[in-house]
Amino acid sequence: MAHRNPSDEDHALDRLPKAPLNRETLGQTLALARYVRPYRARFLAGLFTLFISASLGLAFPLLAGTLIDCALHPGVATLPWFGAPTLNQVALLLAASVTFQALASFNSALAFNRVGQSALADLRRDCYSRLISLPMAFFAQRRVGELTSRVSTDVAQIEGALIDALPQLCRQSVFLLGGITMIALTSGQLTAVMLGTLPLLIAAAVFFGRRLRQFSRETQDQLAATNTIVEETLQAIASVKAFANEAFELGRYDRANHRVLAAALRAARWRAVFVAFFIVALFGGIVIVLWFGAGLLQRGGITPGELTRFVLYTTFIAGVMGQSAELFSQIQKTVGATQRVRELLRETTETAVDSIVPPTTHSLTRLRGEVSFEGVSFRYPSRPDAPVLHDITLTAKAGERIALVGPSGAGKSTLTALLLRFYEPGAGRLVVDGRDAREYPLHWFRSQLAIVPQDVLLFGGTIAENIVYGRPGADASAIREAARQANADVFISMLPDGYQTLVGDRGTQISGGQRQRIAIARAILKNPAILILDEATSSLDSESEHLVQVALGRLMQGRTTFIVAHRLSTIRTADRIAVLEAGRIVELGNHTELSAKPDGLYQRLSSLQFGSGDQTHPNFIA
Repeated sequence: MAHRNPSDEDHALDRLPKAPLNRETLGQTLALARYVRPYRARFLAGLFTLFISASLGLAFPLLAGTLIDCALHPGVATLPWFGAPTLNQVALLLAASVTFQALASFNSALAFNRVGQSALADLRRDCYSRLISLPMAFFAQRRVGELTSRVSTDVAQIEGALIDALPQLCRQSVFLLGGITMIALTSGQLTAVMLGTLPLLIAAAVFFGRRLRQFSRETQDQLAATNTIVEETLQAIASVKAFANEAFELGRYDRANHRVLAAALRAARWRAVFVAFFIVALFGGIVIVLWFGAGLLQRGGITPGELTRFVLYTTFIAGVMGQSAELFSQIQKTVGATQRVRELLRETTETAVDSIVPPTTHSLTRLRGEVSFEGVSFRYPSRPDAPVLHDITLTAKAGERIALVGPSGAGKSTLTALLLRFYEPGAGRLVVDGRDAREYPLHWFRSQLAIVPQDVLLFGGTIAENIVYGRPGADASAIREAARQANADVFISMLPDGYQTLVGDRGTQISGGQRQRIAIARAILKNPAILILDEATSSLDSESEHLVQVALGRLMQGRTTFIVAHRLSTIRTADRIAVLEAGRIVELGNHTELSAKPDGLYQRLSSLQFGSGDQTHPNFIA
C-alpha cells in the first residue's frame, strides 16, 4: 500500500464518536444496505472472489510445508487430491496459487470499490437532496459545520467501511477460522502451546491500541486548534496588519504548535514502546512454539514441513488478532456515522409537510399578488419562549408597495420570512390571492416570489450563472436584457471576460453595488409576482445607491413589493408604510400621514435621520 500523508479528512474520521454495537445499532447500519441492492450482483461476485483469495492464502502454508517435506522426504509427503506430488509439482502449485490469489484479490478489490463508490454516490445524493429540502427551522437549530459533516465525514466513514472494513472483516474471518482449523489438524500439542501465547498478544494490542488512539486524538485536537488560529488570522489579516500584531499572532501560533509537538512526542513514545513490546511478545511466542516444535521434530512427532506450516498459520492468526482491535473501532465509528446519516434521512422535508395540506383544485396560474396577514403571531422554533410577532394584520393589494420600518428586532424580516414560507405562522394565517398560502404547492409558490437581500452572497461561478439562477435555462439574450434593466450590463461588459467573469467565493471579486445589481438582474429574470426588498441599499455609497434605486424602480413596476428599510429616504414613495415595534404594527399610513403625527414613532425616526426634532429613540438603527 502506498504511503500517504494524513489529511484533514483522516483526522475528522479519527475524531468520529463511536456507537455501541448491539442489535438496534447494527440493524440501523444494515438498513443502509438498500444502497447496495442495485449493485448486488457485483457485490456477490466480489464476496465470492474474496473467499477464493482468502482460501488460496490459507493454502500457501500448506503448500510451503509440503514443499519442504518433498525436499527432505521425496515420495512421502502427500496433498489432498494430488497424492504424493514431486517437488516441482508442489512448486508449480505454489506459484499457481499465488497467481490466482493475486487475480482474485484484484477482482474482489475492484468489485468492492465499484459497489462502494456507486452506493455512496447514491447515498451522498440522497443526503444532499434531503438536506436542501429541510425547513428553515431545521437549519436555525444546527451549525453549518455539523451539517456538512453529515455529507462529507460521516459518509466518508461509511465509504471506508464498505470498501475496506467489510472486505477486511470477511478476509480475517476466513483466515482466523481456517487458520485455527489447519493448525489443529497439523498438531494438537503445538496448537495448545500457541493458543497459550495469544492472550498476551491480544491484551497488549487492546491496551496499547486504546492508549495510542487517545494520544492520537489529543494530537489531532491540538493540531485542529493551530489550524483554527491560522484560519482566524488569515480571515482577519487586514486587522492583524492594521494593529501590527504579527508578533502576537506568531506567539499564539507558536504556543499552540508546542502543544501539538508535546502531544505528538507522547504518542511517539507509546508507539515505540508498543512496537518493542509487540516484537518481544510476537517473536517470543514464535520462539516458544519453535522450541516446542523442535522438540517434537526431534522425537519424530512432527515433520519439518508440518512445523513450517504450523508457524506460518500461527503468524496468520497473530496478524488477524493484531488488527482486530482497530477493525472493531472502525466498525463502531461506522455504526455511529450511520446513525447520524439515518437521522438526517428521516428528517421531515418541506415537501412532506406541504403534502399534508389538501391539494388545491384551482389551476396554477401566475399570482396576482394580493397578500394578507390575518392575525399572525409567531415564535421561532429555536426560541419558543420569545414571541416575535403579535397579532399582525396587514393587507397589500396587487401591485402595491408596502414598506416595513421600525427599530432593529421589531419583526420586519420575520414577516418576509413568513411570506416566503420559511416558517408557518404560530397563529393566524397568510392569505395570497384569497387563498391560504398553504394550499399552494410550496415549490410553485416560491417560484412566484423573489428577494433582493441586503447582503448578497453570490455563488462562486460566473456572472451569467448567478443571473440565470433566477430562471434556469434562460438564454443569453434574456440574461443580458435582465442585466441591462438592472443597470449592470455596462459594468459587466467592461470586464475582461464579460458575463463569463468569475465572481469569486461568495462574490468577493466584485463590489457591493455590483453584487446588488446582479441580484436585481436575477430577480428581474425570474419575473416574480411578489417582490421582497430587504435593506437592499443600506450599505451602498451614493453613486451605487442611485444606480440600484433606478434598477429597483424598474423591478417594482407592476409587482406587489414589500420593502424592509431603515433608511426612510428610500421608502417615501411607498403606497403604505407599516411601522413595527416589539412585534406589533403600531402605525400604518403613507409618508405624509405618518409624518404629520406629532408623537408618532415614524415621525421620531424621521426626525432622527433628517436632523431635527426628537432624537431620543435609542433602539432605531439607521
